[in-house]
Formats: sequence, C-alpha cells, structure tokens
Amino acid sequence: MLLDAIGTGSAFTVLGFLAAMVVGIILGLVGGGGSILAVPVFVYLMGIPPALATAYSLFVVGVSAAVGGFQKHRAGQVDWKTGLAFAFPSLISVYITRRYLLPALPDSFQWHGFSLSQDTFIMGLFALLMVAASVSMIRGGDRGASDEPATHARDQRSAVAKWTLIGVEGLVVGALTGLVGAGGGFLIIPALVVLVGMPMKTAVGTSLVIIALKSTIGFLGDLGSGQPLDWGLILGFTGLTVLGMALGLRWAQKVDGTLLKKGFGWFVLVLGIIILLGQA
Repeated sequence: MLLDAIGTGSAFTVLGFLAAMVVGIILGLVGGGGSILAVPVFVYLMGIPPALATAYSLFVVGVSAAVGGFQKHRAGQVDWKTGLAFAFPSLISVYITRRYLLPALPDSFQWHGFSLSQDTFIMGLFALLMVAASVSMIRGGDRGASDEPATHARDQRSAVAKWTLIGVEGLVVGALTGLVGAGGGFLIIPALVVLVGMPMKTAVGTSLVIIALKSTIGFLGDLGSGQPLDWGLILGFTGLTVLGMALGLRWAQKVDGTLLKKGFGWFVLVLGIIILLGQA
C-alpha cells in the first residue's frame, strides 16, 4: 500500500510521491519529458541507487505511456505500422542492455589513474541526456506546435533509406532507455516527423506506444536479473503518476503547449546541469 511505501514518513519521501504527480502532469501537458524527472526523484528524494532507480523509472514510464498511448489510439492518433517498425529493434536493444550490459558494468571505471564509479557514470550520462532533451524542447517548441506532415523529408528519402534509419534510431533509443531509464520521446518524435513525415499529433501518440513497449521490455530484463524490487514504492509512485497524467491531459486543452514545452525545457536544462556538476 502507499502508506507502507512511505514508511517512516520521511519528508523527502513524501516530496518524492508529490513529484510523481508532477511527472504525470508534465507527461499529460506536453506529451513527453516528464519521465526524465523520475530517475532524479527516485535517487535524490527517495534514496534509491541509480541503477535500481532506472529500473523503477522504466516501470513508471511504461505504464504511464501505455495509458496515454491508449487514449491517443482512441483518438486515431497512433500509426501502428511505423510504431512497430521503430519499436522492434528498440525492444531488442533495451532488453539486451538491461539484462546483460548494465549488470556487466564494473563498479568503477579506471582510466590513466582516473576513477569513475558506476553510479556517477549512470547519473552523469543521465544528466547529459537531460541537457540534450532540454535543448530539443527549447529549440523545437515552435516546430512541435505544427501538425502538418513533413512531406519534404519523406519525398527526399527512398523507402529503404527511411526504414533503415528508423531501425538504427530504434536501436540507439533502446540502448539509451536501457542505460538511463528514460522514455526517449525527445528522440523518437523528431525521428517520426522528419524521417516518416508524420503529423506531430500522430507522432506523439505513436511515440507513447513505442515508449510503453520498450520500457516494459526493459523492465522485464530487470525482473530476469533477480534484483530485489520495492513493489509498494513502485506501484504507489506509478499510481500517482497516472493520476497526474490524467490531470495534465485535461489541462492541456487550456494551456499554450508551445510556451509550456519551452518553459519545461529550461527547467530540465537547469536540473541537468545541477546533476552534472554534482557528479564532478
């Protein structure tokens, strides 16, 4: 139960559960980006080790994206053919990364007398991903508001080249998801818009389906590793995130999405820099 997960009532843990709703609200408002806050919340507010926090984040991201993806499907805003073509290589790479690559990482990396712990490596990589995501949101806010298909990009590429690029992008995004536990929507959506010429609203819905699939597969890789999981914490956090997402989807009709996306981008940029400096 949620109260069992809160345990002693630590102020930081309570803040962590409140932050779960914020993660969901952001997902509902801007169609992505909120999941990138889940790992820092688990690590800094709930005291979860980074590697385990990425596993918890995968479950939260997978369930939340599935809820959003189902609603987009009902609205006719999911391209299943393209989504599955992107998801298949992504599923392979995320499972391999979680099941074999992450457990094989050394406790510390040594290079010419320089030592870097596994936790520092994961959080440093995650902070760099946050910075990249923030730049994408800040610079892409105006372009993201358009729902016109990018037909020029589609016309300039052959079908073979297009689907090859989609497969490569799927492999890369899957590996990143496996390493840091983020959904990767900021990489998926531009790929669908630019490579496929997909309208923005359909790209967001299709991205949610892809994120749900690969996050679930990544989490299954963690189940196979046998590491202990705090299901009370996971389910409590997930439930509040889904609740927040429902609120965000409702509020999204009344909020300027472009302005909100840019503002959230700046917030993620600052948070990413703070985390990166904290690992130095």
